[in-house]
Amino acid sequence: MARDAMGYALSALNHLAGSGVLDRLGVRRTAENISYYLSRSSFSAISTSARQFRNLNPLKRPQRLQAPGETRDLFDLNITDEQRMIRESVQEFAREVLRERGEAGDAEQGIAAGTLEQASELGLTLFAVPEALGGAATERSPVTSMLVAEDLAHGDMGQAIAILAPVSVANALTQWGSAHQQGTYLVEFAGDHPPVATIAVSEPAPLFDPLRPACTASRRGDHYVLKGTKSLVPLAAQAELFLVAAMTDDGPGVFIVEGGSEGLSVAADPAMGIRASGQGRLVLDGVKVPADNRLGAGDFDYRAFVDLGTLAWCSLAIGTSQAMLDYVIPYANERTAFGEPISHRQGVAFLISDMAIELDAMRMLTWRAVCRAEQGLPFRREAHLARTLVKDKAMGIGTNGVQVLGGHGYTHEYPVERWYRDLRATGIAFGGLHL
Repeated sequence: MARDAMGYALSALNHLAGSGVLDRLGVRRTAENISYYLSRSSFSAISTSARQFRNLNPLKRPQRLQAPGETRDLFDLNITDEQRMIRESVQEFAREVLRERGEAGDAEQGIAAGTLEQASELGLTLFAVPEALGGAATERSPVTSMLVAEDLAHGDMGQAIAILAPVSVANALTQWGSAHQQGTYLVEFAGDHPPVATIAVSEPAPLFDPLRPACTASRRGDHYVLKGTKSLVPLAAQAELFLVAAMTDDGPGVFIVEGGSEGLSVAADPAMGIRASGQGRLVLDGVKVPADNRLGAGDFDYRAFVDLGTLAWCSLAIGTSQAMLDYVIPYANERTAFGEPISHRQGVAFLISDMAIELDAMRMLTWRAVCRAEQGLPFRREAHLARTLVKDKAMGIGTNGVQVLGGHGYTHEYPVERWYRDLRATGIAFGGLHL
């Protein structure tokens, strides 16, 4: 589908945002406001259809990453030297870039184009693509993905989701994509300009069950027809590629949908938190998808797909909860009332202690589940336990963080109110991410 006028306007603004012209003219803020208004206006056709995906790297068989080292029913809390170096780079980026832009991203309900460009310099997508396809990955490592998610969310959860969405798509294509799908789509993620991509699982329905999506995919000869609505889709208005969960005659599946497909549209989906992720509502009105674009090469595991996404959300919640704890401890030690720091009051000290205990429990359960996933061991039970604990305790940590700051915690002047709103998403969000 050709781009409409709005699509061309957004494309032009995004191109300008990547150059220094706006800064020299002093109109960057105005341009960003215009881009924000256009991207949030009612329904509009997906405008990111400029990229043409072609199978430029025909493969005889899909490229898979193997589990690292020895497989055993244990998990090691030590990390490798490579993981330590990755964490140091990600932590610095989260601290100096994401934390500083967190409030602006929340207010503008989207991540700045410049932030995405800076994040791409970390090379995260390269670690999701096998070396045979031009990437840097030599073995499967959900643990590394978990650590990266945690560290990015320590800076800002909303922006972390936007940064990790394309990486998640690449992870899924590496783990389950067919030879055709990898040769057509996955190779793009190893290039200089990886596509903006995202996963769409959640739907605007009470008590939504990701294992029983209402979105349907009906087989019609050599293609599927997708109908339904997805909600809380990160980077919805910008994405060039979507992985969409839908119910078929033989159970739930995931389909690769290109931006700009006929019948595909996006609407604003303003939410309480994670606003910097640019989430939107994706509407599929009879979207035709080639049968070859159903994810998998006979080895696809939909439940594992959902569980790995769940663990990604747990990792994000841990990172934001850690940010909350790291903020309230010095605040309580420095804030005085009745002539002494408020941390001297047992009511405050015990509250902060409970936050630290619950955070460690969240981290241990999540690490346990992800380590089993990395080793190729069953991890459904562990993933369920991690999510059950995290969705409860993360929201509790958010509430307690606001409580420690009292009236200050309720204002935009302090970041804890934003972290509280972001942590609320942990209990209801599915999709968008994949370790």
